Amino acid sequence: MLQASQFRRIFADRPCRVSDDAFTLLVCRGEASGARLGMAISKRNVPRAVDRNRIKRMNREAFRQRRITLPPLDVIVLARPPARHLDRTRIRRKLDALWQRLIKRCGDS
Repeated sequence: MLQASQFRRIFADRPCRVSDDAFTLLVCRGEASGARLGMAISKRNVPRAVDRNRIKRMNREAFRQRRITLPPLDVIVLARPPARHLDRTRIRRKLDALWQRLIKRCGDS
């Protein structure tokens, strides 16, 4: 998802939420035929560009691995301030756990 109107629709539609201390995933039924990913990794929460880009890259990869099994959902990933201090292994572990919770909790919504 790239357009602001797509993000506004999800924020306004009372999405299903899955979160931990570092990330929040917002999920709504999608308008497209497949699952779509949007990211809101703010400079305020993750100040260094290298950290923001690492988080985005890892989110895209985690989504890519699960996309085929997901129903048509629109998912937005938000980063919280603790995400800036995580190394690659911990980011991956947290994202894997969140995606599993999302599939169990919001997959049928």
